[in-house]
Amino acid sequence: MSSASTRPQPRAGVLDIEAYVPGKSAAPGVAKVYKLSSNENPLGPSRRAMESYAKAARGLEFYPDGSATALRSAIATKYGLDPDRILCGTGSDELLALLAQAYIGPGDEGVMSQYGFLVYPIAIHAAGGKVVVAKERDYKTDVDAVLAAVSPKTKVVFLANPNNPTGTYIPYSEVKRLHAGLPAHVLLVLDAAYAEYVRRNDYASGVELVAESDNVVMTRTFSKIYGLANLRIGWLYGPAHVIDALNRIRSSFNVNGPAQAAAAAAITDDAHVAAALAHNDKWLPWLGAEITALGLQVTPSVGNFLLIHFPSEKGRTAKDADAFLTARGLILRTMDAYKLPKALRLTVGTEEANRKVVGALKEFLGQSAAARG
Repeated sequence: MSSASTRPQPRAGVLDIEAYVPGKSAAPGVAKVYKLSSNENPLGPSRRAMESYAKAARGLEFYPDGSATALRSAIATKYGLDPDRILCGTGSDELLALLAQAYIGPGDEGVMSQYGFLVYPIAIHAAGGKVVVAKERDYKTDVDAVLAAVSPKTKVVFLANPNNPTGTYIPYSEVKRLHAGLPAHVLLVLDAAYAEYVRRNDYASGVELVAESDNVVMTRTFSKIYGLANLRIGWLYGPAHVIDALNRIRSSFNVNGPAQAAAAAAITDDAHVAAALAHNDKWLPWLGAEITALGLQVTPSVGNFLLIHFPSEKGRTAKDADAFLTARGLILRTMDAYKLPKALRLTVGTEEANRKVVGALKEFLGQSAAARG
């Protein structure tokens, strides 16, 4: 057996990358688990998508369409876009990684906000680049801080809008100000995974900015409001020259056929999306109000999740709350990896799950208060 010094070694920097750790999904010894850790759609996928998936499964022996032609056409029809400027991937995660691979190399820098999506630093480091973090203000992207972080070495700026895990956003006017302040050679990546949930007049996903710019791309996903997280499918809209570069390095058949079929059907099911929006519009503010009334701080969110902040005192911490909730089958997302150890992220769930988590938090805080008194 070879020793560590003689066996194949990954290139410098790979083992320094902090691997992405998804939200937990199990609570040992609990009969019923409410998974509220991954921002999934509590209504699930549309029936139309499931039927298309099942039909496509009859041809599993065939390779899929490597260009995702039908899916790109469906997306283009939905949003009035040029299908030739759309690229599909295995979740938006793959597209983010491809962007880093294509535009960042050793010695280059990628800029992200302080509490930005954890895939960004992984993608930047994997490409051999350096991560530069811009401080946020009140858990929101600070455009001035991002611009100040840009240097001659900057190749890509990643902006999640709305942001995960905070649920905050910046208005379209700020996105345009950010873009206007960037050098022409810097690629601005607008990650709009939660765009469908936003109900603010000053918000825009970035389609217009991509259409009129040479250095802006927008990524989207079918994992959230469309309820297709298990199929791992996302899409990107960008300038023709960016699409050309990414097509040269992506895998030949990077999106499987049943996923393409399900997504193409899902994007036409407006009734299902409307139902998911109505559910979120009802329960997001309800959860925020109920949890705030318990004395906990909640960051205002425009997504389908909430960031809940806990005290530092023993018995009332986020870690204590996580253990208490997990024992009752309520799985929230711990935020240590995001350097937010005093917070938990809660996905808007079914009515049953939402009421149970509020009741459990009330019980948790009541017990901790009794223990102190």
